[in-house]
Amino acid sequence: MGKTILVVDDSASVRQVVSIALKGAGYDVLQGSDGVDALKQLDGRRIHLIISDVNMPNMDGITFVAEAKKLPAYKFTPIIMLTTESQEDRKRQAQVAGAKAWVTKPFQPEQMLAAVSKLIAP
Repeated sequence: MGKTILVVDDSASVRQVVSIALKGAGYDVLQGSDGVDALKQLDGRRIHLIISDVNMPNMDGITFVAEAKKLPAYKFTPIIMLTTESQEDRKRQAQVAGAKAWVTKPFQPEQMLAAVSKLIAP
């Protein structure tokens, strides 16, 4: 069994690019279209890492991270924020919520995979 990563982004094309890169590196991928949808995926199954956008409809990424961290099964799941935001205060909010890393869009797949492999190996 490979490691499972949940990719959360309201852009289907971003989810697709991230998923292709992760699958190519040997990870299994689940997808969520926003924070609300992603929380439904956190149903107790083993998820090794979460990659989440910040700006999404229904529930933004920082709120999603904070909610995910309240769930005992996902309290220690590492989270990477993937976003066009580069403002320091947003980064701090994400870190306070529980995010471990920050990858700015547009990103190179290698850059994202490097961040992922620092937190979990395939």
